[in-house]
Amino acid sequence: MANNLLDLSIIVLIYLALIIYVGYVAWRRTKTADDYMVAGRSTHPFIMALSYGATFISTAAIVGFGGVAGVYGLGLLWLPFMNIIVGIFIAFVFFGKRTRKIGHNLKALTFPEFLSRRFNSRFIQYFSGAVIFLGMPLYASVVLIGMADFVHTTLSINYNIALVALAIIVSIYVVFGGIRGVMYTDALQGSIMFIGMLILFGAIYWITGGFVAGNQALTNLIHVAPAQATAVAAATGFTGWTSMPSFGSPFWWTLVSTLILGVGIGVLSQPQLAVRFMTVKSNRELNRAVLIGGIFIFVITVSAYVVGALSNVYFFNTMGKLAIQVVNGNADNIMPAFIAAALPLWFAYIFMITLLSAAMSTLSAQFHLQGTALGHDIFETVFGKKVRSSVLIARIGIIIGVIIAVILGFILPPNIIAVGTAIWYSIAAAAFLSMYAFACFWKRSTKAGVITGLVVGTLASIFWLVFEFGESAGALGICKFITGKTVLVATAPWPTVDSIVIALPIAFILTVVVSLLTKPPSKEHLDKCFSGVK
Repeated sequence: MANNLLDLSIIVLIYLALIIYVGYVAWRRTKTADDYMVAGRSTHPFIMALSYGATFISTAAIVGFGGVAGVYGLGLLWLPFMNIIVGIFIAFVFFGKRTRKIGHNLKALTFPEFLSRRFNSRFIQYFSGAVIFLGMPLYASVVLIGMADFVHTTLSINYNIALVALAIIVSIYVVFGGIRGVMYTDALQGSIMFIGMLILFGAIYWITGGFVAGNQALTNLIHVAPAQATAVAAATGFTGWTSMPSFGSPFWWTLVSTLILGVGIGVLSQPQLAVRFMTVKSNRELNRAVLIGGIFIFVITVSAYVVGALSNVYFFNTMGKLAIQVVNGNADNIMPAFIAAALPLWFAYIFMITLLSAAMSTLSAQFHLQGTALGHDIFETVFGKKVRSSVLIARIGIIIGVIIAVILGFILPPNIIAVGTAIWYSIAAAAFLSMYAFACFWKRSTKAGVITGLVVGTLASIFWLVFEFGESAGALGICKFITGKTVLVATAPWPTVDSIVIALPIAFILTVVVSLLTKPPSKEHLDKCFSGVK
């Protein structure tokens, strides 16, 4: 045990030394507000692509969604398809180029400022900043939980210590290095993640007998484990780990609306990702980043979901149980339990560094976003303070965001990682996606229209999550306290329908209708926004 702890300590210290060095380089190169917010708009495409991918893919994707694949099966592989088509190709080629150019034209430093200057509205900036600052801690906390769960399960390190230590390490280099510190460390961490997940992908098929044998064993599992699986199938619409659930069933609605659509489409409206488009100096960098980002996302997500699903084969062959039974119903523990049981300790160390990289890369972006939302988008917009003050407030905001995320990490319930991620993605999509799309592509959209979509979309999403979506409404208990019922409408499929299916169309339609009924923006303003946009 002593030798194992020594080996682990050496690996972690080397890793942290690299992170500290990269963070130090970023700090030395951060001298202005532009450097702190958008990395001086001169980021290399390789760094930008890896930073985007590493920010996108966190422990929530690897541990949380990997665990979900252990329950729902390979149907979750539709999500990587959405990630690559929507989150990489459409995001970079269509949204990214216009975001970069319009952002440069308007000298926007943050995503809310981009939207606010596009529509000439200070309200948009501080309201959007408030949505980010108040909503992002949920997403940050589930990323922390994913990492702390893995460390606790595989290495027997106290969960609370792991949670707090990780948050402190990340906050230090984000506070001082700004977006440069985030993106430079992201590139290093993304490279580590890529290698670690490739090894894990090969390991799962080696353990289960190869690609064909492993997938066939997973297909057959529905027949050889009838006692465990049949009851679940009858109640939920589950049809096996290599097929989609029955159309319209509770499993189908959760898989499709919450996990595939919620995250697959919601990625377009993620502020911490959109702001990266404003860190490069030309469209050429974005074009070069598409291939790098696509390969990265494909390898990381497919590896995690395949391992999560195939862990059922390993656990059934060795213990006679399904993965979810081994972890006593907590899907968040499936990936850590598999690593601890099936693979040697040395790989647990490598995978811990992989997860540490995934957690830190995403957390750094989340904390930076929360800080700039408070300092630049809320404080400076409302009180009109100078840029230097906003950077100070941004750093304070980062610290506040870290504290909130840690507190939530202590109190959130089990099985929260994937659900918490999807909830934030749904809120962000309802609030920002229609406004962001119209900002880039529809010149007739008006300030009144997008404000209506922003406010109503946000409120509709929150209402649905609090009063109707079963996963969140049950955990919060507000609907139960007010009405005596867990959800307002218990009739299927409504408690399993994600808020993105309800709130996003409402926001979109209202934005269009109100825009058509109100005065269009001036030609002078549009010319300024779209100058040089192709």
